[in-house]
Amino acid sequence: MTVLYLAHTECDNSLHKSALEALTAAKALADGMGSDLVVGLIGADVAEAAGTIGGCGAKFYAVSGPEFADGRYASDLVAAEAIAKACSPEVVVAPATSRFSRALPGLAIRLGGRVDTHLSGLSAEDGKPVAKRWFYRQRMEGTLTRDERPWVLTLDSGCAEPFAGAGAADVDALTVDVASRTKVAGMECASEDQQTIRPDAALLFVAGAGWTKKQADGATHVPEAEETIRVFLDATKSSLGSSKSLVDISGEGGAVISFLTHMHQVGQTGATPRHPKGLSTCCHGEEPHVVGWRFIKERRAINLDAGCGWAQGKCDVLYVGDAFAIMKKVNELLG
Repeated sequence: MTVLYLAHTECDNSLHKSALEALTAAKALADGMGSDLVVGLIGADVAEAAGTIGGCGAKFYAVSGPEFADGRYASDLVAAEAIAKACSPEVVVAPATSRFSRALPGLAIRLGGRVDTHLSGLSAEDGKPVAKRWFYRQRMEGTLTRDERPWVLTLDSGCAEPFAGAGAADVDALTVDVASRTKVAGMECASEDQQTIRPDAALLFVAGAGWTKKQADGATHVPEAEETIRVFLDATKSSLGSSKSLVDISGEGGAVISFLTHMHQVGQTGATPRHPKGLSTCCHGEEPHVVGWRFIKERRAINLDAGCGWAQGKCDVLYVGDAFAIMKKVNELLG
């Protein structure tokens, strides 16, 4: 039996952290099943990526060239298909990136297999692959097995430790003809200051509705709240999140923080970030919000109410005080 691990390179020809995590899971699955591990790489130039993971002990295949530098359904699909047909895998494991989330379901169809996406874990039981996935807004975790082969699986980021094992890799290069009407004209990326959702940031900063409520002087201070939050984000390069009540407040006619959207919402939508640290401000620690924090390793909160939800054993440290004053002092200390 064979387990195929697929990955694509980034714009600098490296492998993303999520790709290294998926390799750890794929290698553990292959070892548990007693199967051979095969690595398939797609990108403009895969030499650097292959050297990064050369110590995994797998056989390497690659499809590379300028036409594979950027994500396109047509080119990614034919590249993945060529690699899969070269090794005839029973299981295909890949990171659940936006690029592979588009292409790999098509791979399963072409190979006559099945696909399951956004998995939270992989394991081998009695020599057979078992996948885990969250359901009901990530409140219940289910286990999945399938008899159909090949079984194509994509793993969400943060579900395994990144693989560390550089070494020399003998890569078997495959030639693929790409016929596509889609041409990549270029890529425009938001600057780091404009992009406030940063999945790889060390800290998640979450703003609650208290930032837009009336303060001790009886008035709201939304512009001041925006400035305080922006200064902290710029200084720490942390990721920004929000409670449901804050992103929904615009529908209630209340003042809003202009740069917060439903994309920032944590908990109620099933979004469960996996940052090493989290700081919740002006949030009361309601159950859906706390559920969204389950994978944050160190949880801290700021709230005026010493009896708020965060104080009920839901965070490691609770700072009882005014978030405006505390965060201003933190910004001063950050310089």
